[in-house]
Amino acid sequence: MNKKLLLAAIALTASTSVFAEGYAGSNTVTTPGFSGPSQGISTVKEVLDTGVFSDDLPVTLTGHIKSSLGGEMYMFTDKTGEITVEIDHDKWMGQSATPESTVQLYGEIDKGISGTKVDVEVLKVLPVSK
Repeated sequence: MNKKLLLAAIALTASTSVFAEGYAGSNTVTTPGFSGPSQGISTVKEVLDTGVFSDDLPVTLTGHIKSSLGGEMYMFTDKTGEITVEIDHDKWMGQSATPESTVQLYGEIDKGISGTKVDVEVLKVLPVSK
């Protein structure tokens, strides 16, 4: 029984140190998991074409923040159109973007009386590809 307890403690210590190494001294957030194509809503057109019952559906958008609308509201654009997005100040995580920067937004559709927008949960400024 003590051998199992010792192995569990070693595994926990190893996973904790790996987790700490991935985040210590870094301003970027590393998200473990799958990195590749995803299914689901991934363009502004698809967001705008969703029905009335699409509130809170998850979306992943890649494009550009075209302009600030004031406060935490921004105009986001991709190759299919443009939409208002809400990015809380804490979601920037020290990142900066310009209209030329390519960003990836993870969030959910927010349908209200004033229209459709995307409430951003995670913002990633993508590296410039050469």
